[in-house]
Amino acid sequence: MANSCNGCGLCCKLFLINLSREEYLSGKYRTVFEQYGFMADFGEAKKCGANLLAKKDDGSCIYLDGTQCGIHADRPKVCQAFFCTSKAKGFQSMVTIIKENDSQKISSCAS
Repeated sequence: MANSCNGCGLCCKLFLINLSREEYLSGKYRTVFEQYGFMADFGEAKKCGANLLAKKDDGSCIYLDGTQCGIHADRPKVCQAFFCTSKAKGFQSMVTIIKENDSQKISSCAS
C-alpha cells in the first residue's frame, strides 16, 4: 500500500512538531514561544523547545482546521514525510500511538 493521508487529523492532534533549522529561521511558522520573541541561535531555540510548532488550547496543531491542514502545501518537512500508513521504522512508534488513541479513526486512515 502506498503512503496516503485520509485526513483524519490524528497526527496533528497527538504529536509535537519540531521545525528544522531552515523552517524555524524562516519565521513563517508560528511557534510555542513566539510571544517571547525570536531566538536567532537555532541550537538554543531547539534546547528550550522554541522550535516547536504552536498548539491550540486543545493541544492540536495551530494550523489544523477541522481535520485538515490549513498550510498543507507549505507544511513542515516532518509533516510531509509522515503518514499513518507508513512502514518506515522511524514512524512505527507514532503509528502505534495513533492506533492506540483512536482505533476507529485509524482504521479509516489505514484503509
